[in-house]
Amino acid sequence: MDVKGIFAALPWWVKWVAIPVIALLVFGGLIMNVVGFLVGLLFKLLLFAALVGGLVYVVRKFTSSGT
Repeated sequence: MDVKGIFAALPWWVKWVAIPVIALLVFGGLIMNVVGFLVGLLFKLLLFAALVGGLVYVVRKFTSSGT
């Protein structure tokens, strides 16, 4: 019996509720770690871009006023 045959015999609530809940219970920590890593990385990239932009602004302001 193949996987499609096994899932076809199950009620809808097992396929669409019970199995995803079990997957979240088993892999929830891993999923949260990956999401947390991606959010942290995005925050660091935005912070880096803001700091570099601010540095470029300050350097241009002081070098243009000096000449």
